[in-house]
Amino acid sequence: MAGASHYTLPRPKFDKPVKLLIVVAPYYKDIADELIAGAKAEIEAAGGTWDLVEVPGALEVPTAIGIAARMSNFDGYVALGCVIRGDTAHFDFVAGECARGLMHAGLETGVPVIFGVLTVENEAQAQERADPSRMNKGGEALEAAVEMAILARDSRE
Repeated sequence: MAGASHYTLPRPKFDKPVKLLIVVAPYYKDIADELIAGAKAEIEAAGGTWDLVEVPGALEVPTAIGIAARMSNFDGYVALGCVIRGDTAHFDFVAGECARGLMHAGLETGVPVIFGVLTVENEAQAQERADPSRMNKGGEALEAAVEMAILARDSRE
């Protein structure tokens, strides 16, 4: 829907900075770099900290987050990358299994895991969604991670 506006929650306040892990599949490097730029700008604006891990592809992102969740103390995880539809059913498997794996990781660990992997029809859609000055989906994913990390932190206290 062109021109639709979406409500954005106010940036949360927190006493202890939120620490997030951004896991990115840079298969489409230029798209991934834009997603990362938007995510970094958002976490820095929120006063949080972040680390970045790169993995080979979208299917490896859930595994990387699962490993990190068991071995580290991040407040949340942001999955970034891009899957562009091609001529075969491969897109459906990769996009669907990545999403399912990330949902499972979040439910299994009880730590916020945010799906910021673009699933698009073509590169033009990916560029529009990744660009921080346009749709900024990397920043949106990071914003959701901060909100959910604060919710998780508040519920543990």
